[in-house]
Amino acid sequence: MRVVQKFGGTSVGNVDRIRKTADIVEASWKDGVQTAVVVSAMSGETNRLLGMANELSNRPQPRELDVLVSTGEQVSAALLSIELQNRDIPAYSYTGMQAGFRTDSQHSRARIRNVEAGKLLAHVEQGEVPILTGFQGVDEHGNITTLGRGGSDTSAVAIAIALKADGCDIYTDVDGVYSTDPRIAPSACKIDRISYEEMLEFASLGAKVLQSRSVELAMRYKMPIHLRSSFENIPGTIVTEEDETMERAEITGVAYNRDEAKITIRGIPDHPGIAARVFGPVAEAGINVDVIVQNISEEGHSDITFTVPRQDFQSALDIVRKSCEEMGGRKVSGDDTVAKVSIIGVGMRSHSGVAQKMFDTLAKEKINIEMITTSEIKITVVIDENQVDLAVRALHTAFDLDA
Repeated sequence: MRVVQKFGGTSVGNVDRIRKTADIVEASWKDGVQTAVVVSAMSGETNRLLGMANELSNRPQPRELDVLVSTGEQVSAALLSIELQNRDIPAYSYTGMQAGFRTDSQHSRARIRNVEAGKLLAHVEQGEVPILTGFQGVDEHGNITTLGRGGSDTSAVAIAIALKADGCDIYTDVDGVYSTDPRIAPSACKIDRISYEEMLEFASLGAKVLQSRSVELAMRYKMPIHLRSSFENIPGTIVTEEDETMERAEITGVAYNRDEAKITIRGIPDHPGIAARVFGPVAEAGINVDVIVQNISEEGHSDITFTVPRQDFQSALDIVRKSCEEMGGRKVSGDDTVAKVSIIGVGMRSHSGVAQKMFDTLAKEKINIEMITTSEIKITVVIDENQVDLAVRALHTAFDLDA
């Protein structure tokens, strides 16, 4: 059996935690499992490094930031290797470059092009344990690149695929995926099994358990993921292909994301290509657009409202204002006090009336819906961020998700 184990920042947060993480790796290795490990930087280390960079410059170059923050994972990998070697386990640390992660040149948000895993495969087949720095790789020019926040999850899934592992175990400070955030709804239940599609929706809506890109990759290559706690030896949540049991529940969970902002452009000409002129410059700036609503007026003009991550709000607003002026639009407005709340579940495919139930529940709580978007297994509403907790608890109860 071959497994990739990934440990997050809290799992390697100090020397004591590194020793406990080494216990998990050692147990796997002694059971005869061919094991490769991916580590994140120590908890808080990336923010500490970025803080120093921002003290020196208000606009540090992305290339230098990647060189800087990549050192965090190297510390974790080296320390874990030292502890394992002290236990007579043949472990060796590798940077993303040494591990064969080849990426594009988009600093701070690079995408993996391929993983040249021949060297690592030889190690695991010989019973050795490679310890890899997550979150990083190298581009065709030899520059260090990073994959963005949570990128170690993507590194772990990618190396699991490259090594043809039987699974990828993601160890964090939580013991699995819950039907919603237990801090908001204490009655939330842990989900034993969840489909890739559902997990992708949870991740894209801000759930911190898994990075969405890692789920996309796992779904494409059908790589099972086991989300589990590094603090307790108990079963977690299996992320895998949809099966019959997953269709029995109407809704699997309720997710939310406060990291949202809304932009509206009014009175732009209504003709073919106008949406491309609005969203093209936004996309070129690397800003992701999510919920989109377009209204057509009778005077040959239209209004478009869309959401962006809150961190990109001001940049997107400046871009859209310029586009509006060029197109002869009337007005641009923005609101960075909104949030998204979603209900998620493959059971929507076989249950009718789910949307009506959601809207009725929110109406009873006097929660105003500003925007709506749907997919086959998700319904998302944009609401005032001050009403998120109330909405989550009400929906969790309405769909019988309370423990």
